[in-house]
Amino acid sequence: VVLSTRLASPLWTTLAALRWAAPQQHRGLSTPSGPGHSLNLGGIFPPLATPFSPMQEVDYAQLEGNLRRYASIPFRGLVVLGSNGEYPYLAPRERLEVVNCVRRALPRDRLLLAGSGCESTQATIELTVSMAEAGADVALVVTPCYYRGAMTSAALVQHYTQVADASPIPVVLYSVPANTGLDLPLEAVLTLAQHPNIVGIKDSGGDVTRMGLMVHKTRQEDFQVLAGSAGFLLASYALGASGGVCALANVLGAPLCQLDRLCRGGHWQEARNLQHRLIEPNTAVTRRFGIPGLKKAMEWFGYYGGPCRAPLAPLSPPQVEELRGTFSANGWL
Repeated sequence: VVLSTRLASPLWTTLAALRWAAPQQHRGLSTPSGPGHSLNLGGIFPPLATPFSPMQEVDYAQLEGNLRRYASIPFRGLVVLGSNGEYPYLAPRERLEVVNCVRRALPRDRLLLAGSGCESTQATIELTVSMAEAGADVALVVTPCYYRGAMTSAALVQHYTQVADASPIPVVLYSVPANTGLDLPLEAVLTLAQHPNIVGIKDSGGDVTRMGLMVHKTRQEDFQVLAGSAGFLLASYALGASGGVCALANVLGAPLCQLDRLCRGGHWQEARNLQHRLIEPNTAVTRRFGIPGLKKAMEWFGYYGGPCRAPLAPLSPPQVEELRGTFSANGWL
């Protein structure tokens, strides 16, 4: 499959472009000026937590239950196999089964982004092709980082170019320096934005100056910037981001979609008030307590959180109380 995909990569890219050729819906300030986007990434995407049973097996019934609850929230789509999905802890077979499960449950008008980044370019291409076959609409490709000292702009541009050439679906770059220790260099992003099969970036670094520059410098490209965290979502929209992939959306999906609507409608004071109430809960389920905190908070809002896979440890009782206090102090519990 990989060999034939490589040989046919120009055809794949053309088909992918044709598949997504649709008029862009311009929605106010947050949509960058320039050409219409062939694939509209505007809106909120929760990076789904992967539910595990008490025996630490993937619990597909609980995953389907969470998906049913999320169906009533106006997300643009879902992200599977991102950092919050405990992607590094899943076997290859499990990764494909999770994508299959989510695709079956997801309405066709909602996008499915699937993490397919591996350390080698060859493995990333193979997994990206498999994700497309399993039903993913877009590949979310994290920066390879194990040999990060060698991950120069040139090396990363070559990596992503080869992946995008071979991918049968559009590619979104993924920069998450808190996990990788590597920020995808701005000059590499600007070069890759010119690739016809690279449609955007999820930037989790939190540098809004950098995000604003990305929007500004790629305004003539078919390229969209997604905020990688709810803590700087409003600031990202104000600078022209298209949407957000936010861990907190697993817990507070409706308020984040409300923030998206307020920003698009230019209701900045209401948006600011809402953003302020989201900052501390977001920090609590990301930097402070991570995925164990995210899964614990999900349970308070009617979702299945459950255990993480070892070596991720559950929160201690004092940590649980601190987490609950953070949500309560901001009016969510």
